[in-house]
Parts: sequence; C-alpha cells; structure tokens
Amino acid sequence: MEYNIYCDESCHLENDKQKAMVLGAMWCSFGSAKKIFQEVRDIKKEFGLAQNFEIKWNKISQGKVDFYLRLVEYFFSNEALHFRTLVVPDKSILNHDAYNQSHDEFYYKMYFDMLKIILSPQDSYNIYLDIKDTQSQYKIERLKKYLQSTHYDYDNRIIQKIQHIRSHEVEIVQLTDLFIGAFSYLHRGLRYKQGKRRNYKTDTTEVWLFNAIFNFAQRAENKYFSIVAKSSRGRC
Repeated sequence: MEYNIYCDESCHLENDKQKAMVLGAMWCSFGSAKKIFQEVRDIKKEFGLAQNFEIKWNKISQGKVDFYLRLVEYFFSNEALHFRTLVVPDKSILNHDAYNQSHDEFYYKMYFDMLKIILSPQDSYNIYLDIKDTQSQYKIERLKKYLQSTHYDYDNRIIQKIQHIRSHEVEIVQLTDLFIGAFSYLHRGLRYKQGKRRNYKTDTTEVWLFNAIFNFAQRAENKYFSIVAKSSRGRC
C-alpha cells in the first residue's frame, strides 16, 4: 500500500536558544489525502475562515479556540490519519563529541528514529517536509540517503520520494504543526516560565488545546498516536 507522510519540526537548530527539539509526522494512505485536504478546508469554511488560512500553533487565540478544538476532534475521529512525535527535551546537554557525531547527524538519527516505526518494507511512502530554510534541499538529500541506507532501500521501492512542500498549501502539514506545537509548548516550559509576562487568555487557550489533544489520545481507538521522549544525551 502507498502512504503519504507529512513531517514538520520545531526548534531543531543547535543554537536557536530553545530548550526542546520536536519532530512530528502525520500520515495517511495516498488515496485518502485529497479527501482529508478538502474536509479540513470545509472546517475552515464552517468557522468563517478562508480556505487558504494557515493552521499553526502560534496562531491560536481565544477567538478561534472552537475552531482549533474542532480540528483536534476531526483528527481523532478520522481513522485514516495517524501521528507520531519525537521530543528531545533538552538540547543544551547534548554531547555530540561523545558519540562522534555532528548536530546534523543527530538530527537525521532522530528523524530516522521517528520514522522507523512508520515505515514498513511491505509498503511504499512519499515523504513531505515543510520548507524551513536555505538548507532545505540539502537536508532532504541527506535524510533520503540516511533512510535508504538504514532500510536497504537502494531501488527506491520503499521510499519513493522525499520532497519539500509549502505548509500553507497542505492541510495535513498544518495539522502536524498544530500537534508538534502543543508538545513543544509543553516541553519548553512556556506555560510556567518565570520572569516573563504572558497573555492569560492566550495561555488558557494553549492549555485547553494541549489538554484536548492529550485527553483524546488517552481514549483513542483505531488510531496510531505515539509520543516518544528521547534522552538528551546525544545518542540515537
């Protein structure tokens, strides 16, 4: 069977002054992707938003809380959609030298660790990553080589392609951003950060959304939803 995997990441750079690194992947069968795109656009329309409105964690607000809660409900009610996230809780204590690796190599190892449970040698996959920076194409080439070598997929049968897409054009990437944003929010300790003024109404909305995701995940059936917290010691 053929699947599409939509990936996103948060705070993955080595020196971005952010504590936690979060990778996320949402996937569905190739044949169900277009239907999901349209259903998410219909939800946007239901709440009076333009179809090209981009769903993002950093766009949540009290005025749109019902919209975002509806998206969370939609994900967990749709048996075709699945999600896996990998969290490195504290990048500041990574010790790459001890494992003879660069931060880039660690990054690819973490991507592999996230995707290895999703990939099956009996199926084929199209992997899509959100464009982040000028190094995006280089990252794709490195990631593809890494995944192919670890899966002995030298004829491109398992991993048919890895390519960049623009998140504002692809609804499933937007949903991935929403979910990894929730886990980044938690692991970066933003809700409880001392010495920084926060917007109470926005904070409350963020907490509601994270709790909604967590509560739905606790009772989800016929749904693959996985959260992996890695050691921050730098080893895969």
